[in-house]
Amino acid sequence: MKTEGPATARGAVSGFLENPVIGMAPWIIFSLVVGPGRFEIAVVLALATTIVLVAAGRIINRGSSWKLLELADLAFFTILAVIGLLASDGTRRWLETYAGEVSNIALALIAFGSMAIRMPFTLQYAREQVDPEYWDKPAFLRTNYLITGAWGLAFLVAAIAGAYGDLVLHNPNNIWTGWIIQILAIVAALRFTAWYPDVARARARREAGQPGPEPPHLAGMFVPLAGLLVPIGIAVLIFDSNVWWLGVALIVGGGMLTKRLTAHP
Repeated sequence: MKTEGPATARGAVSGFLENPVIGMAPWIIFSLVVGPGRFEIAVVLALATTIVLVAAGRIINRGSSWKLLELADLAFFTILAVIGLLASDGTRRWLETYAGEVSNIALALIAFGSMAIRMPFTLQYAREQVDPEYWDKPAFLRTNYLITGAWGLAFLVAAIAGAYGDLVLHNPNNIWTGWIIQILAIVAALRFTAWYPDVARARARREAGQPGPEPPHLAGMFVPLAGLLVPIGIAVLIFDSNVWWLGVALIVGGGMLTKRLTAHP
């Protein structure tokens, strides 16, 4: 009995590290933190997170292979750290303004590029969690293409929103382009990553004539997004009082929509 606890804990940590979302954590942290006066802290946090996750992956999962995303994490944030140390004041100001968009575009290119070479980056993580007999199954491959594409699209939306705030509004800290739209895009990708594999497994069982639960309803995909409308509405009331009515509408609409989606059978 004494050995079950450490073994179980090690397995839980191993499963945590094998989740592709963990490989994207440094990018998410960086894109949400970086901004005027915050470039250094954003790079330090992203690079430190990368080093910790890579080291933990090599220690906990000794047989784990290097992932495309891990290599990209190390290369991108190390380069940014070096540039930040050597850059002139003008270059550093440019990075403070546009590094968020650069990182979002970089990850979108990694996602879509990995799909173009027929190795969606989530596939490397997924293969370590399933038996090799499933690696070439159409449903398994399709699931990873869709999840990788969802993340590519999320970071592309975040890049466009940030660029609009910087280039059109000339306000990197705009609550909508700098925070709300980007957070919603990331949360949507997170939710799709958690929701769609259950859908794919249920559909595969039904196609094979095996018993099992019905595929999760689409409503389950949107419950967290609807719930997020309430804190967004509160944030609008606090930071953008010019559109207070929109904050109220988001709070009321978010509450009603969450209730309706949750009640769906």
